[in-house]
Amino acid sequence: MSKLIAFVFPGQNSHYVGMGRELYDAEGPGRLVLEVAEQTLGADLLSVMFEGPEDALTRTDNQQPAIVTHSLAALAELRAAGIEPDMVAGHSLGEYSAVACAGCLSPETLLPLVRFRGELMARAGDRAAGAMAAVLGLDTDAVEKAVGSAGEDGTVVVANYNSPGQVVISGEVAAVARAGELCKEAGAKRVIPLDVSGAFHSPLMAPAAEPLIERLGQTEFAPAAVPVVSNVDATPRTDPGEIRDALGRQMTSSVRWEQSVARMVAEGVDTVIEVGPGTVLSKLISRIDRSITVLNVDRPADVAAVAEQLG
Repeated sequence: MSKLIAFVFPGQNSHYVGMGRELYDAEGPGRLVLEVAEQTLGADLLSVMFEGPEDALTRTDNQQPAIVTHSLAALAELRAAGIEPDMVAGHSLGEYSAVACAGCLSPETLLPLVRFRGELMARAGDRAAGAMAAVLGLDTDAVEKAVGSAGEDGTVVVANYNSPGQVVISGEVAAVARAGELCKEAGAKRVIPLDVSGAFHSPLMAPAAEPLIERLGQTEFAPAAVPVVSNVDATPRTDPGEIRDALGRQMTSSVRWEQSVARMVAEGVDTVIEVGPGTVLSKLISRIDRSITVLNVDRPADVAAVAEQLG
């Protein structure tokens, strides 16, 4: 089986003040993407990305389009160097960047959709108090058992299967707290509350999912040029209707990232390039499978390093 390259795209909390600035200043293809974002969403977005303040950038309705914009700008630089993927995936929000990379949506269509998603998630969090926590150093079966037991205190689910020994839980405040206690009793090294605006990837996001699904249904998706590995079930897809449906289900479903990486490897992927701000996914992938060559492109200088590594 021939070896393949996958591009992966980061999700929420990969942002940082100054993100995208070097891509803009380099005056290359990445700048053109940033200018499209400015024309589509307004100049305030780039200002918040480049200069902050941190609290404005952290807001879900700003953070989500900022991360996707940065990812698409970095992608443009990679493509200008002639580097293309055989398969794509993204973590939660990053799946939208992956769908654009696969050619299903243009930036002009994608960016307003992503901002709408961020606004819906922020409002859902305001309406229903929720919590999320990362459970470290406990096997998945034990986390799932704790979540099942804590369900008596309210809604709590596994939100993210990130990597071996890193699982995120999400739901109502009391139930998440109880599940965290049970995880500690079962031997978790740490349970870390996450600073988020809602219980993402849980049934508490249902009020946000409904209008998003409606908006997705009104959006025309082109067939994917390369397979998109969906978060909801780690299945590669090229059919536009199936990709749209998986995005709609994603908001209230678990992100099966560990399973997605395993599926890409099973399909022949041996090199993964994280495209966008930060290296969160690179670190997770290295924990999932050390045989994978993991690279990342955040800034223009990273492209030359990746090209050299790929030979």
